[in-house]
Amino acid sequence: MHKENLVKQLSLMATLLCVAVGVGAQASADVASTYQKSCAACHDSGNLSAPKKGDTQVWQKLKTQKGMDGLVKSTRQGMPQMPAMGLCQTCSDKEFAELIDYMSK
Repeated sequence: MHKENLVKQLSLMATLLCVAVGVGAQASADVASTYQKSCAACHDSGNLSAPKKGDTQVWQKLKTQKGMDGLVKSTRQGMPQMPAMGLCQTCSDKEFAELIDYMSK
């Protein structure tokens, strides 16, 4: 009887782990897709002085200066070279933070 319960618990844990990994992979894919649709036009090339994706030094400096909350706020409000909300009018603050993290790597 105890063995059956243990097997059921292990099976449930394995299922939950698979779901969590799948959700995490989906979230990464969503961030990459949103980046391509909304950010890549400027952040791939550095167009209009946008910090380039993958320029870890520049992104680290920005994170240190403004903090994540400040970067998200700047994205929401816009800057002289970037419209408010960038090109993602439906993004939440959480999504902007995920995009900033994605670009900073």
